[in-house]
Amino acid sequence: MVMCMHWSKALVAAALMPWTPLVLAARPQADAKPELIHKTKYSMGTVYEIAAYDQSPEHASRAIDKAFAEIVRLDQVLSNYKPESELSQLNRNGRFHPVKVSADLYRLIEESAKYSKLSGGKYDITVAPLVDMWKAALLGNRAPTEAEQQKLLECVGYEKIELIPPDTVEFHSPCMRIDVGSIGKGYALDRAVEILRAEGIKNALLDAGQSSIYGMGAPPGKNAWEVHLRDPSNRADPVVMLRDNSASTSEQTATSLLGNATAGHIIDPANGKPLETKYAFSIVARTGTESDALSTTLLLVGPEKGKAIVQKIPDAAAIWVSADGETETVSTGPEIRLAGKQQSGQTKIDIPDAAHLLRDPGEK
Repeated sequence: MVMCMHWSKALVAAALMPWTPLVLAARPQADAKPELIHKTKYSMGTVYEIAAYDQSPEHASRAIDKAFAEIVRLDQVLSNYKPESELSQLNRNGRFHPVKVSADLYRLIEESAKYSKLSGGKYDITVAPLVDMWKAALLGNRAPTEAEQQKLLECVGYEKIELIPPDTVEFHSPCMRIDVGSIGKGYALDRAVEILRAEGIKNALLDAGQSSIYGMGAPPGKNAWEVHLRDPSNRADPVVMLRDNSASTSEQTATSLLGNATAGHIIDPANGKPLETKYAFSIVARTGTESDALSTTLLLVGPEKGKAIVQKIPDAAAIWVSADGETETVSTGPEIRLAGKQQSGQTKIDIPDAAHLLRDPGEK
């Protein structure tokens, strides 16, 4: 999933200025102009960003910190890199053995199964062994043999996951492992949104790793957050307006510079090989969980079958964009507007009243 977020050049001189004790201590007036507070946090192997408008910078900062703390907590549950995470423990112990898990992990596996069924098995979190194999190839290792691929394909199949309500999971495979990277960041966004709302924040923009975005409310004086989606052609410039909903983008990893042209991080569970597609795909949906999972799902199935799937989902809109400018769109509510040529093929988010870029696009 690849999106690169650009904040517009009109936004936050005041927000980035040092806060004085007087500002922090002052009680916000009913008619005070909301201030923008922007913070970043590294978690789940990527950078999360939250920009929130509030009359009290201190209040907004505390709320954002609580939202980030929840994301960090979820990383300890969902990480497939940390050996002590709950997911890693399930991957080690869940084969032919029932394992009790937290509500978060159980819910996420249950949600994943919905998208597997919706896509006829194209979306499948049990592809973890294949993903790891092809990631190694992407880094320059030799491409796996057909025999190696077929062996790992035997480990794959969402039907081999048994969910035993309310909190138990069992894998019916001797080599199964799951990877929730295609849905976990969206889920973390939703949890962060819940915390911000509970803290009284009404207007904020949240970004998970520059691939999933959630818009709460709207910036001052606007009806929604304007978001420019991924456009590999630099021609279409698809634009959506987010207000209490989410957008996500998926795209296959670019061809390896080290010679493994077939490598990639999005794997087709039907054949065990990296997906070959000419499209970048973006979707608007009601939640981060839904948009994150559907962005991978519908990139895998393609526009012909994908349009039929979107038509079954309330309040959704989707667009496939190729490098040569070909577009395919479908909607059950939100509008994806084609604004014309933009300067780069990267995602851009425009926030009104910005003073300069919040972050250098080339910053690591």
